[in-house]
Amino acid sequence: MNVGEWAAVATAAGTVLGGGGWFVARATVRAAQVTARAQEATAAATEAAARAAAAPAQQAADLAVLQATVKRVDEENGALRGRQLRLERILRAFSWTVDELYRWAHNPVGDPPDPHPLVEEYNRTGV
Repeated sequence: MNVGEWAAVATAAGTVLGGGGWFVARATVRAAQVTARAQEATAAATEAAARAAAAPAQQAADLAVLQATVKRVDEENGALRGRQLRLERILRAFSWTVDELYRWAHNPVGDPPDPHPLVEEYNRTGV
């Protein structure tokens, strides 16, 4: 073989090997991209699993807050109902007392009627 033939063989070999290197490099880049996508998918799956695992705990915490709120509102409503009932009783007692005094004023025979016991209690205590 002469020098020209060796040059042609070297050029052909370089082209083939260089081209092969390009294909290897391209395959390496693609493999790296696939690996990165797989890692992203794994991370997303892990995050989704963590959210799914945390969901019952979050629901339990939400339920505990809701139950505490319902208990507090029930207690407040019970206290308000008690105060309202007491106010209604005192109002009826005052109404009864005024009615008795009104009847006595139209026919003043004897002493004026005594006020209702709740009216007396209210007048004494203010409650």
